[in-house]
Amino acid sequence: MGLVKNKSTSTAFTPLTSLEEAIQTYSEVADFDHKSFAIEAIISFDGGARFLLEELKNTNTAKNISAYIAAELGKMDAKKAPIEEIMELLKLHNAYVRNLGISVLQNYGDAIKYYIVKFLIGDDKDLRIFAVNVLGDVNFAESRDMLLELLENEEDINVSMTAVDYMAEIGELEDIDSLEDIKKRFHDEPYVQFAIDRAIKCIKGE
Repeated sequence: MGLVKNKSTSTAFTPLTSLEEAIQTYSEVADFDHKSFAIEAIISFDGGARFLLEELKNTNTAKNISAYIAAELGKMDAKKAPIEEIMELLKLHNAYVRNLGISVLQNYGDAIKYYIVKFLIGDDKDLRIFAVNVLGDVNFAESRDMLLELLENEEDINVSMTAVDYMAEIGELEDIDSLEDIKKRFHDEPYVQFAIDRAIKCIKGE
């Protein structure tokens, strides 16, 4: 069998012809160049991206390897990428991996909107909070409009306040009336009054 060169190094490695072989190589080698070569092979096979996602969740995975995995995931065609599973990374306690997940999702642009909308309109308030966090963290062009639309009818205080926190960062002066309406909706909740007043001050730049 001939040799090929890792596109990121000048070192030659034997081609990996199956997902199983690529995973075995990844698991057995220790140096970064060979491991990254195996990662490039893994992601080219069906099911490879999901294996790499599990490696991102693995607390024993070195940071430089995690970063390389995230970079390769970010290069995937959004139509083939396991976007919903990648979004799950944002639920992890590991801030480094969460940030890698955000960077991957940012590469997919509008392709993630379907998944966010699915969560936003669902009955599970925890998933709605999660979707709001994704909107705020990924922050693509429609984030503000989608948060405002959610806030128009959201009855759960925790979901609403999560959205308000992000509106403090990305809201505009014209959104203040909408925030004042939320104060009326939750008029018996002192924290809501405080949080919205703070968000309005942030929007005004005070």
